[in-house]
Amino acid sequence: MAESPHDTGTAPLRETPLAALHRELGARMVPFAGYAMPVQYPTGIVAEHQHCRTAAALFDVSHMGQAELIGTGAAAALERLTPADVQGLKPGRQRYGLLTNEEGGIEDDFMVANLGDRLFLVVNASRKQDDFDRIAAALPPGLRLARREDRALLALQGPQAVDVLSTLAPDVAKLSFMGIAEMTIAGVPAIVSRSGYTGEDGVEISVPDERAEEFARDLLRLPGVAPAGLGARDSLRLEAGLCLYGNDIDATTSPVEAALTWTIGKRRRMAWDFPGAERVRQELADGPKRRRVGIRPEGRQPARAHTPIHAPGGAQIGEITSGGFGPTLNGPMAMGYVAPAHAEDGTALELMVRGKALPARVVPLPFVPHRYAR
Repeated sequence: MAESPHDTGTAPLRETPLAALHRELGARMVPFAGYAMPVQYPTGIVAEHQHCRTAAALFDVSHMGQAELIGTGAAAALERLTPADVQGLKPGRQRYGLLTNEEGGIEDDFMVANLGDRLFLVVNASRKQDDFDRIAAALPPGLRLARREDRALLALQGPQAVDVLSTLAPDVAKLSFMGIAEMTIAGVPAIVSRSGYTGEDGVEISVPDERAEEFARDLLRLPGVAPAGLGARDSLRLEAGLCLYGNDIDATTSPVEAALTWTIGKRRRMAWDFPGAERVRQELADGPKRRRVGIRPEGRQPARAHTPIHAPGGAQIGEITSGGFGPTLNGPMAMGYVAPAHAEDGTALELMVRGKALPARVVPLPFVPHRYAR
């Protein structure tokens, strides 16, 4: 899960429990979803990106919303708001899902985990108030949504992440992709999931606020671990072909348009009882009016969000939603929506960058293969 920043107006920025540590490490702080967040450290975005691909990068994602859904029937209640198969989620497992509206649009993407006696939720920072209000309003008597604003969230990502963390907590290595467990790491009680949003193997770790800084320092002392900011997180998730909420998906985008139909459980496709099911069902049968695709511009110049997409020498057929330079690719990359007739791999496109047509082609996603622990 990742999201684009939203205008915070004149409201003072909030800080995560790691703010002082970020400044000590020389981070450049920027406004993001109402928080002051590190966009990069002195080594720079490209170095942080490459370090995540080769070793282990530590990201602060404490701005995300964490909550626990408690009570008998919690999974069935949550399914009133999502096409994900929550009731089929076994203890110790986590799933990526979408919160949909009655028009079939995506209100947010989120993670839900079964901790045995409760469900554990993580939602995007800019949407957490709306999401949690919406979930709480949908709960029948006897169920409770406990917002865990007393917890920080860290992501340790990269091919060495699990190995180095296992020196502090051997049980981490027992987790498979999307596995989750409660354990103690370096004396700190933690909820650990083998997941992330970089395309690399790694973990996300929820810990109490008051222990977060000492915990982060313990992790940064491990061999191969270095801090990384939002800049590297964005380039990593784009290379992995993962959606950024607010850019690639929003309240007008359907799961079918976004190529996220895999999030709709098989059982849910039989009942069609989730918000927006009618639109989703129709688009699965007849096809959507647009599709999210991967795009590789020719040359070295990247095409950013909102860049118009044209048929070669012709009319506009879509728009870039995320774009930038891929350090692993050593070239530009983008995602966007185009009319179905132009969505096949290999289709030639033109991207209108500063009034000039930039040749490009539709390519398969992800740009860089995922390396999750299966």
